[in-house]
Amino acid sequence: MSTYIKTTQDGRKVEVIDQAICLDGKTEADHLVPVAEHPNRANIQQAAPDATHMAGRLALTAAEATAALAALEANRLAYETSPKGLAERMRKAQNTALANRDG
Repeated sequence: MSTYIKTTQDGRKVEVIDQAICLDGKTEADHLVPVAEHPNRANIQQAAPDATHMAGRLALTAAEATAALAALEANRLAYETSPKGLAERMRKAQNTALANRDG
């Protein structure tokens, strides 16, 4: 599932695809970092004063960040309730149980 977020100044699309924020179809980040918490916040605020969040090297405004977060959450819920997501959780639980076995 794909959700359009914006188009960059050079014409590339920023989308949420499955559980990742992608630039031109390639994964850029799987979560957002508020600019206020970013280690490079001074440079970000200078280059993109409207940015409130970063997704990898992508600066997002408040509206874009809200849309991206909503899409990530919707895709996460869809994955977790899908047969593939359920099978993945079962596999992880089995691996944890096997790792915790005595002897």
